[in-house]
Amino acid sequence: MNFTRGRLFILLLCWCSLAVAAQSSPPQKPEQVIQPAYALMTEVEAVLNIARGELGYKEHSDGTTKYGIWVGDPKAQWCAEFLCWTVDQADQQMGTTLLNELYPFYQGTNTGRDWFIKQGRYIARKGFIPGWGSQWYTDSQDRMERNSYIPQPGDWMFLSYSSSGDTAHVAMVESCYSLPDGSIEVGVIEGNNPTHVARARYPLDDWRILGYGTVRDLADVTMRMGHEGQKVKSLQEKLHFIGLLKQEDTAGFYNQRTSDALKEFQSMALIKNNGIANQVTQLALKDFAQRWLMEHNELWVVDNES
Repeated sequence: MNFTRGRLFILLLCWCSLAVAAQSSPPQKPEQVIQPAYALMTEVEAVLNIARGELGYKEHSDGTTKYGIWVGDPKAQWCAEFLCWTVDQADQQMGTTLLNELYPFYQGTNTGRDWFIKQGRYIARKGFIPGWGSQWYTDSQDRMERNSYIPQPGDWMFLSYSSSGDTAHVAMVESCYSLPDGSIEVGVIEGNNPTHVARARYPLDDWRILGYGTVRDLADVTMRMGHEGQKVKSLQEKLHFIGLLKQEDTAGFYNQRTSDALKEFQSMALIKNNGIANQVTQLALKDFAQRWLMEHNELWVVDNES
């Protein structure tokens, strides 16, 4: 009898402990959609809506898809072909030219990622673009931390499945989610997954994610001789603006004349003059160009109509 009462006492004590613990533990927050940091552009929304309309599409038994047929390669591995097709459909609907302006038209490995890099709209998940250098958010004094970018709807996510770092898959970001444990997942629409157009989710820190082709210019990157693209052109235009580079040398290719002009500026700014446009140099050049404009008001244009 005493033994039975003892067991009942122990069970009651355990139950009370669990009840107290349940009351003291805060309830977990439900999964939440992370609101985009920027307003969704009408054109991007149109592309996303077209992609949503393709959910469930399945390739034929022989691997043929309408997206492959569209590019002239019916049995292509069609993740990129699907995304390019959605952009083309949006262009036809709205009379725009998003393809090859906001998004690339491509099929080959790395081609899409490299196109975004050249456009100056690529953010690497690790904050470092191989072959270029470290990244930072525009005007920030800090280096970009890995896994810090929350992709925006319409961005293209590039993935690799091997140590080579070559792009093996691409998907379009639809939305991001904050999970109860504090982690973040990226929701995408993707083709060839493995035979359908489907939704999928990836942890923000997934090792397979190389980076994102972005719909906005949000970050800068270290540059040096041999690089080419919009970021280089912007750098050259600032050097030309302050009188260190000729107009004909602002075509977007980082040549020896660009390096020499940058070295001259670095010497003026008391920065290590190595001809490499790192974060310190680019921020200093932007600040110098702005101050230079304010001091040379003879360049200001007066609008008589206003």
